[in-house]
Amino acid sequence: MKTIAALLLASAANAAPVPAEIRAEYEVTSAGVRVGRVTDTFTRKGDTYTLSSVTRSEGPLKLFLDDQVTLESAGRIVAGNLQPSQFGQRRLKDPSRDVSATFDWERGVIHSSYKGERKEIPLPRATQDRISLLYQLMSVKPGNGNMTIPMSNGRRVEVYTYRVVENVRIATPAGEFDTLHLERVNASPKENRAEVWLAKERFNFPVRVVFDDPKGLRLEQNLVALEAR
Repeated sequence: MKTIAALLLASAANAAPVPAEIRAEYEVTSAGVRVGRVTDTFTRKGDTYTLSSVTRSEGPLKLFLDDQVTLESAGRIVAGNLQPSQFGQRRLKDPSRDVSATFDWERGVIHSSYKGERKEIPLPRATQDRISLLYQLMSVKPGNGNMTIPMSNGRRVEVYTYRVVENVRIATPAGEFDTLHLERVNASPKENRAEVWLAKERFNFPVRVVFDDPKGLRLEQNLVALEAR
């Protein structure tokens, strides 16, 4: 099994450069019904980056759960890899569930703050946060093995293993794309399932993401618009 760091180092010479600015809009559906909209903004300046992802409820969901969730990530770009230094999650209607985390790479720990509790979490090499994970996949050119990526939600670190499913052309509201389809390899039925489709001719940008939780909720996120320069 290959780690994400090994894959990135092996493919660094051939990877397409990530644009300096990206703005993407997604629609979120559940069982074919629109329930939300996501706006992502990525900015790269020199060897630093900032990321923002704002999810707003829409459609029937807004009638009983009118909320907005903002994820923010900032850090450095090291040897072509995203290296988060700050991560935060904010809920417009429930600030008590806000999360903030600082990645201390020198000490190998994450300083986490949630509901007034502060703690330190071990920080594995090449760890990504909830939002940087998808953008890190843009730099990956998988070989024959699975990809292992530590991911932190600011409160803990979980290991995500992805495998290549197929090369497939898909249709989204933003158009048709030739994509690389990846899916999470789960060790337990209690883990959330995740799939992502990366547009090969659009710098491996995620154009579709699907999440399934063990309770049966399925959310599909499809690209509506993409601007990059």
